[in-house]
Amino acid sequence: MRSRTSVWSHECFPTACPDALALAQCRHSCDSCAVGRWMYKYRLEEVPLEVLRQRESKWLDMLNNWDKWMAKKHKKIRLRCQKGIPPSLRGRAWQYLSGGKVKLQQNPGKFDELDMSPGDSKWLDVIERDLHRQFPFHEMFVSRGGHGQQDLFRVLKAYTLYRPEEGYCQAQAPIAAVLLMHMPAEVPPGPGQAGGGQGTPSSKALCLSHPQQAFWCLVQICEKYLPGYYSEKLEAIQLDGEILFSLLQKVSPVAHKHLSRQKIDPLLYMTEWFMCAFARTLPWSSVLRVWDMFFCEGVKIIFRVGLVLLKHALGSPEKLKACQGQYETIERLRSLSPKIMQEAFLVQEVIELPVTERQIEREHLIQLRRWQETRGELQCCSPPRLHGAKAILEAEPGPRPTLQPSPSIRLPPDAPLPGSKSKPKPPKQVPKEQQKQEKASGQLDKTPKPGQAKMAIAGGDACPPQDVPRRTQSTRTHPLRTQLPRFQPTTAPRRAWCPRRVRTPTCNPGISGLQGGVSTHLHGSRTDTFQGLPTP
Repeated sequence: MRSRTSVWSHECFPTACPDALALAQCRHSCDSCAVGRWMYKYRLEEVPLEVLRQRESKWLDMLNNWDKWMAKKHKKIRLRCQKGIPPSLRGRAWQYLSGGKVKLQQNPGKFDELDMSPGDSKWLDVIERDLHRQFPFHEMFVSRGGHGQQDLFRVLKAYTLYRPEEGYCQAQAPIAAVLLMHMPAEVPPGPGQAGGGQGTPSSKALCLSHPQQAFWCLVQICEKYLPGYYSEKLEAIQLDGEILFSLLQKVSPVAHKHLSRQKIDPLLYMTEWFMCAFARTLPWSSVLRVWDMFFCEGVKIIFRVGLVLLKHALGSPEKLKACQGQYETIERLRSLSPKIMQEAFLVQEVIELPVTERQIEREHLIQLRRWQETRGELQCCSPPRLHGAKAILEAEPGPRPTLQPSPSIRLPPDAPLPGSKSKPKPPKQVPKEQQKQEKASGQLDKTPKPGQAKMAIAGGDACPPQDVPRRTQSTRTHPLRTQLPRFQPTTAPRRAWCPRRVRTPTCNPGISGLQGGVSTHLHGSRTDTFQGLPTP
């Protein structure tokens, strides 16, 4: 198992710096380039290998019992996402958190159907022009026409066919590219392998490719996490810009006052942040940690990251001395300080920032009302936004398929678990003499014992049916489960009801022999008698 910091080709910056490729090839030779010196200064705190393995085992247990953990221990999942998902399980965890795994199971063969369709030429030309711009120094997308760019094209084309009214937006390309980097290729077990059954198709036919898994995660992001962000009018991102600016007044009044004085529209600095989920803004390690929390807790993580960046970039008078105009302010927000974007610092600030889903939804209603008063109704009717994995799980319509991972080793039911000292208990053996007696007694009619007959009489079954001999009547019936005589309505006049008198059926299991007789009820010190109901 390789640790998180062993391969730097996956940890390089998503930036078009020529030194980044050399940095990836030389495995982080920190003195070779400026980017390397920066990363050496603000690199990740190396996680010990033992701690990494412990985290992986915990995440494996959660993923193998995902429904149980989501139902009872969601807070624990949130805490572990804040600590960071292990790199070896990040792609799989993103599928479970976003609900992409469930979508894939609910729509088998849907991606293949979209992939085989020709697509709209209006979107295909735009997608092809954007392929080489997505992480050009990452080993997956470094070659033009390579497997990475081909898979990215397939995912984006499939989405334009899946949502033709929405089409393609350039901000979807980096989202899909990050997903493709982390989606594992899962091969289900074949007929002769452990966990496979008879009649299972070949593993080649059932292999889940990178594009298929990345496609359904992209669908969940566009429909559940960030609905309306990639529509034609970009109305949802404009609303969220106003929400961000309103929340900034509570988080950092100094930064809010400065942006208001300079009359800088939020769209000038937050559009790329939100639409790309900071994939083009933060260092790669910080991007992954932000996405871990984003998939678990929803869009509030995106708001928190934006507020933290604005607070620490423009939140003090000393920092505002160099931002006297609009141009200087926008340049400050485009070239943020490396210390602000460092992983440990940023994640801790995001976790501690008190911005909740309720505050975001309250501001959303306020800004929506202002929008309707000034601009009219929204033209894009996007579905409601869901805040995180738990909200997506609860909003899943209809019966949801249970996520059951296929184990690599199948044990018989009575076999002990590996490492356990307990031995399987052998089945109880019945003596041969007892078996012969049971067979002989099953062929003969059973005669009730005297004690059992008395219990049956006391339970109200003193009068068995006439057409069945008494010795064949079952004596195993519980006294309270015997069939009582049914009462028929009677036309006989009854006495007026008295509130002090409690009428009980005369055929009570406790006094079953009194049918049609006189029952006695005590009320304090007085005794009252009345005629019981007739026997049917």
